[in-house]
Amino acid sequence: MEFRKRTLRQLADMICGNATSEDAHFLYRTSSSLTEFFEDLDTDYRHDGSTRRDWVADVLTQILQEPTTGATTLPDTFSRVISHLMEPKDALNEGTDRPGALSLLNVALEREQYEAFYGPDQICYLRHLPTNTIAIPGPNPHRPFSAAERERRELLIAYLDTSSEDQLIEEVLLPLFRQLGFHRITAAGHKDKSLEYGKDVWMRYTLPSQHVLYFGIQAKKGKLDSSGMTKTGNANVAEIHNQALMMLGHEIFDPEIGKRVLVDHAFIVAGGEITKQARNWLGNKLDAAKRSQILFMDRDDILNLYVVTNLPLPNDALPATGTWPDGPPF
Repeated sequence: MEFRKRTLRQLADMICGNATSEDAHFLYRTSSSLTEFFEDLDTDYRHDGSTRRDWVADVLTQILQEPTTGATTLPDTFSRVISHLMEPKDALNEGTDRPGALSLLNVALEREQYEAFYGPDQICYLRHLPTNTIAIPGPNPHRPFSAAERERRELLIAYLDTSSEDQLIEEVLLPLFRQLGFHRITAAGHKDKSLEYGKDVWMRYTLPSQHVLYFGIQAKKGKLDSSGMTKTGNANVAEIHNQALMMLGHEIFDPEIGKRVLVDHAFIVAGGEITKQARNWLGNKLDAAKRSQILFMDRDDILNLYVVTNLPLPNDALPATGTWPDGPPF
């Protein structure tokens, strides 16, 4: 994604707060304030002492180069920059609906065929005018990580290396899926050995249409491979695939509605790597059966989602002192 230099300079002026007193609708930010502004967005950009407007314009150029999901989709970080810039509490010389600031912002954005607007939640969003699609800032596991996020990721890797299967489920997967919007999450089967057909976890997800989907999780701590002779600590993907098929074919009881229901989708989750051979085997099986009901996640997927959703680390994953020297980096 590329914006015109004129647009970038105008946006940079707004972030810096460069304006005369009569038409000032954006907070003036010093060098240290600009660093704090981008720190609040979980980025590593630090003002280097150069001209503020030029530096911010260069940062915005770098942000716009981050990967996106489509040709007209803005990077998640850029959407968060605009949302942070337009926070109602930062209104200057006008009300919290910020009509003056919004007008100035849209003069610049409309040149790139985007429009800023406030939603009912008083958050400023961006709309692509030709397609009328809205960019909603949210967790993007594919965006670049800040130094603090990379540190948290390394700590979580060390935790996963030593944790048990129960800890993987209870301390990592359950908080993660709750944060992602799943509910009625029920885990069983390892401590009491009572859960049938390999369902380590079952949970519900409510669609915007208010329809409910049921999900089951088959979790394994170690690596998933496709070897005939599986090493100790690894699991064979064919066995896990069979357990997922059994999961889809048997009912669970939902006490909230007082009925037995079938699982709509099954997650195969590995606390370690899913080898290339195992992925190929599983992909061929799912393609041959035309099944879209079975999904799989490996360690990298877990780590990236855990970091971008800003979840607290498990207690056993904290540094040896038990606390961060300067507070948590998130």
